[in-house]
Amino acid sequence: MRAAGRRFARAPRSLVRVLLVSGTVFLLSSALTFGLGALSGANPAAAVLGETATPADIARMNHEFGLDRPLVVQYLSWLGNAFTGDLGRSWFTTIPVADSIAQALPVDLSIAGLALLIAVLLGGGAGIAAALRPGSRLDRTVTAACTLLGTLPGFVVAIVLVTVFSLKLGLLPAGGYVPLDVDPVRWLTFTIMPAAALSLEAAAAIARQLRTSLVGTLQENFVTGAVMRGLSARRVLFGHALRNAAAPALTALGMSVPMLLGGAVVTQQIFALPGLAQLALQSAEQHDIPVIQGTLLVTIAVVLVVNIAVNALLLALNPTARRRGATARASDADGATGRENGRGDAS
Repeated sequence: MRAAGRRFARAPRSLVRVLLVSGTVFLLSSALTFGLGALSGANPAAAVLGETATPADIARMNHEFGLDRPLVVQYLSWLGNAFTGDLGRSWFTTIPVADSIAQALPVDLSIAGLALLIAVLLGGGAGIAAALRPGSRLDRTVTAACTLLGTLPGFVVAIVLVTVFSLKLGLLPAGGYVPLDVDPVRWLTFTIMPAAALSLEAAAAIARQLRTSLVGTLQENFVTGAVMRGLSARRVLFGHALRNAAAPALTALGMSVPMLLGGAVVTQQIFALPGLAQLALQSAEQHDIPVIQGTLLVTIAVVLVVNIAVNALLLALNPTARRRGATARASDADGATGRENGRGDAS
């Protein structure tokens, strides 16, 4: 515990701040998620037993699900169980919510991961190419393409991809899913279209941010100095300029994760994917509150984890922030030493 505390104290203040903010956001979001579900008026007895439910049946089922306790007690119990992996049980199937999420979440993570990879490769390549030739025809083409792709919803792209590659050409399946560990090749054939449909808007945002930032960075004095020292163009670009220009693109990448998870609702419906978004949609249609609350809580946790990872990566790419953190810690240490000396002199 002491070693963990020392590592936490040595962590840069900006990262500690992100962790504290993320924890606060998680608690507030979980309270809002639980509160909206609890105040929705949905009742398991009315939903499961129907109109034939007697008051005694309703009271018995409410007690079974713990709905006869105060709302604050219900929330604290639900949140405490959630930290242990227990998200309750479905009102209709009585299957543990965590088991349903464990089956659906890998679908979302695999598609989102592939979509982010496509976005980074496509958007990063386009942004770098445009930045190396500012004002050229290539630069104008990339800018126009990013503007167009940034306005296209993912479900529109999904419909176009299905029409072309499934119905017209017959190259890819129109729907379904095969896990990655079962057959990687078939997994790719099933996930490439939904991932591509979700990735284009993120790729456009990355390309725009990277192009703008890299154009300015290539004009900085440290880049000119690196060129004057005889460094190769590749080393100047990837070893110096890109490292300092990547922050806006990484921020855009982190902001794309909620967009990917939100757009997955319609996209999974089009491609018939058994993902988390589809599970949440089916649960909403059935008013299965525990499943809805569980899927929302896991989605919030995924977004916050990605946000923390992006901030940590930004810190790793920004030596100035690390130096500021080290300077602040050194100042605190000097201040503490001064106070100790002052107390020693006073004694």
